[in-house]
Amino acid sequence: MSRYWLALLLVFSVQAVAAERVVSLAPSLSEILVELGAADLLVGVLDGGERPAALAKVPSVGHYGQLDMERLLSLKPDLILLWPGSVGPAQREQLQRLNIPVYVAEPHNLEQLTTQVQAIAEQLGRAQAGRVLADKLSKRLAELRQRYRRTEPLRVFYQVWNQPLYTVGGGQIISDALGVCGARNVFDDLKLPAPQVSVESVLQRNPEVILVGDQAQMDAWKAWPTMAARLLLVPDKGLERPSGQMLEAVARLCQVIAPDL
Repeated sequence: MSRYWLALLLVFSVQAVAAERVVSLAPSLSEILVELGAADLLVGVLDGGERPAALAKVPSVGHYGQLDMERLLSLKPDLILLWPGSVGPAQREQLQRLNIPVYVAEPHNLEQLTTQVQAIAEQLGRAQAGRVLADKLSKRLAELRQRYRRTEPLRVFYQVWNQPLYTVGGGQIISDALGVCGARNVFDDLKLPAPQVSVESVLQRNPEVILVGDQAQMDAWKAWPTMAARLLLVPDKGLERPSGQMLEAVARLCQVIAPDL
């Protein structure tokens, strides 16, 4: 059984009643509560980037990689939403020993994201809202997959950072987003979520498109004039937050990669 499904079973076995005091340890999970109309249940969030307006007054329990455990406990949550990368291994183990239900969210593809939305909604007593949102996301995903399907996928390198050079591995949800757009991650054979690679290894894999996050990253690739790949800017940061909004971020990405479809 995968770790994803095991996490679902564990939390369902503990969470017998609807949660009323939720701490979210990832911006994407906080966004999902907003999308479900359940922002009122959040008593604490882990900060990372700009918050949605609906969460402006929710207490902070720290920042990415810096969880304030004492502050979290003072909020008396009855459910903790956790993305594993948001806190270190020692604090993850500590959370599991608190006797507070912990939902571990780590979707590796967009179908798992829709399942995750439904599962979170069930624990909040917002099952109907979860079904509505999950159905909406599933239909939008099917529409995008159909519209941008290609017989021969475009070979794409997705750049996360430049110094050192990082990309996404095959099990990362952004890799699946590329597939929705009729593309294939040229490093989809790598297991790590964010592997470090070299410029030489990128060139050897001969991508047709290189997706970068800003103009500085784009300019750096121009030092390789023999490279034939198109250089394109990722339209926004929505791909980095696996919540309901990610589907429209994927749609914007598809328009950049394949504007004629």
